[in-house]
Amino acid sequence: MSHRRNPRTLLTPAMHSVLDRMTRANQVPLHALTPVQARIAYELGAGFLEITSPVLQRVEDFNIPARDGYSVPVRLYAASAEKLPVLVYFHGGGFTIGSIATHDVLCRTLSHLAHCAVLSVAYRLAPEHQFPVAHDDAWDAVQWVARHGASLGLDATRLAVGGDSAGGTLAAACALQARDVGLPLALQLLFYPGCTAHQDTASHKTFAHGFMLEEPHIEYFFDHYIPVHTDRDDWRFAPLNAPDVEGVAPAWFGLAECDPLVDEGVAYADKLRAAAVPVDLEIYRGVVHGFALMGRAIAEARRAHLDAARALRHAFQSTTSPHTHHD
Repeated sequence: MSHRRNPRTLLTPAMHSVLDRMTRANQVPLHALTPVQARIAYELGAGFLEITSPVLQRVEDFNIPARDGYSVPVRLYAASAEKLPVLVYFHGGGFTIGSIATHDVLCRTLSHLAHCAVLSVAYRLAPEHQFPVAHDDAWDAVQWVARHGASLGLDATRLAVGGDSAGGTLAAACALQARDVGLPLALQLLFYPGCTAHQDTASHKTFAHGFMLEEPHIEYFFDHYIPVHTDRDDWRFAPLNAPDVEGVAPAWFGLAECDPLVDEGVAYADKLRAAAVPVDLEIYRGVVHGFALMGRAIAEARRAHLDAARALRHAFQSTTSPHTHHD
C-alpha cells in the first residue's frame, strides 16, 4: 500500500463516523489507565455498538479446572438441546482486558448462526498472570471439552477453536498444540489474530494511530502480558514463529483492512497455505481492528458473523461424528 495516500481515506463512511464519535467522546485512552481501570472502561463500552443479542435455549456458567488447580470460569451457549458440535472461544483484549461479558453477544451470535455450542473461556489476565498462563488456561479448556464435552450433552468429537485479536492468538496456538497431541479440530476461527513476535510489519506503521487499536495500546498490553521481549519469539505468543504448521486444523481468517495486525494475519494464512492447510481468508475492507463487535453500526461485522458461521457449519458438517446417523 502506498504510504503517500492518507490511509484514513480507506475507511468506510460508517467506520469513519464511529471513529469520529469515539474521538469526540474524548475518553482517557486505555493505555493511560491501570489494567483494572482499563478493564472497567472496556466493560462499560462493550455492547454499545453490538447487534441485538439472540435468545438461545441454553446458557450456563460453570468452572473448569486448570493444570495448577485454578478454576477457569466458562459460559456455555447452545442454540438447541441437540447434541451440538462445540466452538471453544477466547475473547480479545490484549491478554489484559476483556471477559465473557464483553464477548457475550458475539458468542451468542455465532452459536445461533452456526447452530453449534460455544464455550467462552475466561482465561486469566495480565499483569496478574503473565505469559504463558493465558495460553495454558486456553489449552486446558480445549482438552477439558474434548474429554468431558459429552457429559454436557455436546458432540465433543466435532470441536473447533476460535477467538478475536489476542483470543485469535490463543486459538491459533491451541490448534498447534492440538496437532501435536493428535487431537483433531474441525476449524480454527481467527478474527484479526496477533501472530508476530515483534510489531514490525508495514501495516503496524500505516495504521499505528487513528484506527482504534493504536501502537501505545499494543505496547501497553504486551508489556503487561509478556514483559521480557525475548519471550515474545515463543510460538505460543507468536504463531508465525511455529517451526512447522503442517497438519494443523483448517483455518478461517476474518481480518480488518485498516488494522495494524492485518499483515501478520495474511502472513500466517500464507504460512498455513504453504503447508497445505486449507485456508479461507476474508479481508473486510474499510474497517478497523475490533469491528466484529460493532454489528449495530458496521455492516461488515454482520457479514463477518455470517461468514464465520458458514465456515463453522461447513467444518462441522465435513467432520460428521461417527455417532450421528443421517437418514
